[in-house]
Amino acid sequence: MDALSKSDPMLVVYTKMDGRLEEIGRTEVILNSLEPLWITKAMINYQFEIVQPLVFRIYDVDTKYHNTPLKTLNLAQQDFLGEAFCNLSEIVTKFNHSLTLNLRNGSGHALQGTVTVHAEETASSRMAVDMQFHCLNLDNKDTFSKSDPFLRVSRLSESAVAIPICKTEVIKNNLNPVWRPITLTSQQYSSKDDPLLVECFDFDASGNHELIGSLQTTIAQLENLYNSKAGANFYSHKGQKKLKGQLFLDKFQEKVQHTFLDYISSGFELNFMVAVDFTASNGDPRVPQSLHYIDPSGRPNSYQQAILGVSEVLQFYDNDRRFPAWGFGAKIPRGSVSHCFNLNASTNDCEVVGVEGIMSAYSSTLYSVSLAGPTLFGPVISKAAEIASHSVQYGNNKYFVLLIITVCNIYPHVTSVQKFYPSIVVCRMELSPTSKKQKILL
Repeated sequence: MDALSKSDPMLVVYTKMDGRLEEIGRTEVILNSLEPLWITKAMINYQFEIVQPLVFRIYDVDTKYHNTPLKTLNLAQQDFLGEAFCNLSEIVTKFNHSLTLNLRNGSGHALQGTVTVHAEETASSRMAVDMQFHCLNLDNKDTFSKSDPFLRVSRLSESAVAIPICKTEVIKNNLNPVWRPITLTSQQYSSKDDPLLVECFDFDASGNHELIGSLQTTIAQLENLYNSKAGANFYSHKGQKKLKGQLFLDKFQEKVQHTFLDYISSGFELNFMVAVDFTASNGDPRVPQSLHYIDPSGRPNSYQQAILGVSEVLQFYDNDRRFPAWGFGAKIPRGSVSHCFNLNASTNDCEVVGVEGIMSAYSSTLYSVSLAGPTLFGPVISKAAEIASHSVQYGNNKYFVLLIITVCNIYPHVTSVQKFYPSIVVCRMELSPTSKKQKILL
């Protein structure tokens, strides 16, 4: 946009929340460049279970604003160079976590430029510590027996409020207890130097556990305690008195936890499948009270909302975006009641292409079948299990998600299929014909 030199570009990252853009970060300004490589990163919490739309906008920062702090820079006073859109899941599902997007102008027309976005998981969010504690010479709080001790570990906030993050099991009748190992993640303890409170209680079935002793420490200090093989003394309430009881560490091991993104990066793939209840218990589709009612205004019914809500999240984790889609509990054209029929009306292929394919097939099926019954899930689950079993035989690195949208309880069927086909997770969304409320049960 500069007349006598190249642009001085800066990129601004937004996330879209409830239709509103929320800025999450700005890069530095790269002077005199049409191919900038920005270093500044924008931080966002990755959430698998929701769609996270991102917007990237590039501005040419005017020379007179180069000394203005980036956070206070008025974007309306800068030249807009273009923008790009994607969902966070589209980036993280790429093998190298990089995605190149075409830039568009404010009217949505394509521009010549592109922007490449790279995502990486912060190392600190993956760290965890395995620890095993034991105590010696704890004070006895019981009259006719010994204490039943357990430990509770809390993070201390800036206002000194103790926020419990972990606790051990109870060891009965023992003043020198050895507990099973516990694991604390970096999300729980924040940093190795943040204060922690370790409390030892005498368990009481009434819930009124009596404090045996406590001490304030950090993950770094616990590591030193382990390396020194020494013990740390407990203190009485509010640290008024040093007690003879001591805390020891038998194990302190830091480790990197594998996350969902590690599986995605290594080629792991989710395959999404959906089955829709077309039984008469849904109500006559011609009346507004029916869960299958198609509103002339275009407002999606409960089934359409359920399909969109789940498939829009999972679609980017399915590489070919071809989804098996079935219906059950309806009388199909020129046939009898079927408890597993292809939504696309094909006799050979059950797959549809994309979320739009599921929605289109659902609408077409609704007008071509007669709602009937009874409600039987077995044939649909068996068909899904057959597909998953076939994939396992060829060693494919896949996991299958079957969404059954229904008005009935399918719990017994879910437990049986997952017993024999652990690579399938069955997600049932139960709809209520009266309240039209939805609930997802995994």
